[in-house]
Amino acid sequence: MTIVVQPVPEGTTATAALRRPGAAEKIAQTTAPVTLVPGNGRRTLIGLDRQELEAEMAALGEKPFRAKQLWHWMYFRGARDFDDMTNVPKAFRAKLAEHFVIGRPEITTDQLSSDGTAKWLLRFADGREVETVHIPDDGRGALCVSSQVGCTLTCKFCHTGTQTWVRNLSAAEITAQMLVARDRLGEWPTPTDANRLISNIVLMGMGEPLYNFDAVAKAMRIVMDGEGVALSRRRITLSTSGVVPMMQRCGEELGVNLAVSLHAVTDDVRDVLVPINRKYPIAELMEACRTYPAASNARRITFEYVMLKGVNDSLADARELVRLLDGIPAKVNLIPFNPWPGSTFECSSWTQIRNFATYLNDQGYSSPVRTPRGRDILAACGQLKSASERARKSRETVAAPEPEVMDAAEREAMAAALALH
Repeated sequence: MTIVVQPVPEGTTATAALRRPGAAEKIAQTTAPVTLVPGNGRRTLIGLDRQELEAEMAALGEKPFRAKQLWHWMYFRGARDFDDMTNVPKAFRAKLAEHFVIGRPEITTDQLSSDGTAKWLLRFADGREVETVHIPDDGRGALCVSSQVGCTLTCKFCHTGTQTWVRNLSAAEITAQMLVARDRLGEWPTPTDANRLISNIVLMGMGEPLYNFDAVAKAMRIVMDGEGVALSRRRITLSTSGVVPMMQRCGEELGVNLAVSLHAVTDDVRDVLVPINRKYPIAELMEACRTYPAASNARRITFEYVMLKGVNDSLADARELVRLLDGIPAKVNLIPFNPWPGSTFECSSWTQIRNFATYLNDQGYSSPVRTPRGRDILAACGQLKSASERARKSRETVAAPEPEVMDAAEREAMAAALALH
């Protein structure tokens, strides 16, 4: 395995190999970290919608067309400094610089996996950090975006779930993850053809997006705007662990693709694996999926299902999953469990995963097995956890062992569920 770990301000970045040809000059300007929201009273324009941007320009005594100019430079051309805006009068640029910034969060670590997956650790003005991952695939790629620092949920198989929730990200901080990724890959200005290094966004990073929906929605509308980043809603997938009351609103207001972290087919098992199930059990979750406004045979809901040895991987589980999916335009994404330090689960055998997938496919449900990407840099599904949190834990515990993923009561509940199962 090859692991490249490099502080960004020092020399060449780990993602150099992924850039578009001819992007070196542009990227050279991005190695010095620029704080997203600096101290000195200046505010970021990143994350403002068009109306808010127009209001800020009006407050400066400028015409509405200035907001359109700024939008073009920030989101189509990727400008990081007002002086880059060559068709904007110098006096206006100086006025902007006096009041605002359009910088990026600091990239404290830039890692590149042996399979080409890139992971960036981003630090915001308050010192909090999140991870963002780019997964390349034959001339295109998906960007895995975080929505919270830490996570409000405590899914037992997920590394992020062991990190205490700290705060929601702002629309600026969510949008900035896309901008940083494009900086690193040299994908400015916005490509006008289908050949994009970032062709899809998956809201599958740190946090539960539906518990920060307003900021997520605002950021995604910026990303979807046709005169900027211009990524279609069909290219955006929001993953939820099952915040049932918010699912309808997400479909109506954003219309993005939906992925559901299911991971179990009975309430007793899912109560342990995905504790939000105790509040919104499987029956309620599946009904919300049946009525999701943006779902159709052409845009099926993806059900994510991590394969855990002896827990949820039997053919009986597969049969029950087929029963649950009845009436839902669905596909199943089978995820081999990605281990992380302190985890107590094991991945199902490849034979068991193949048998599970074969049964689902035979019943008419597309069930690809997700190829693990970025395991060697802890960038795979369920492995994200900010380095600052890992360091803090290390300092607090010194040589003490990691806390158990499941406490005694949860282990007993799981054992009882599996005995009945």
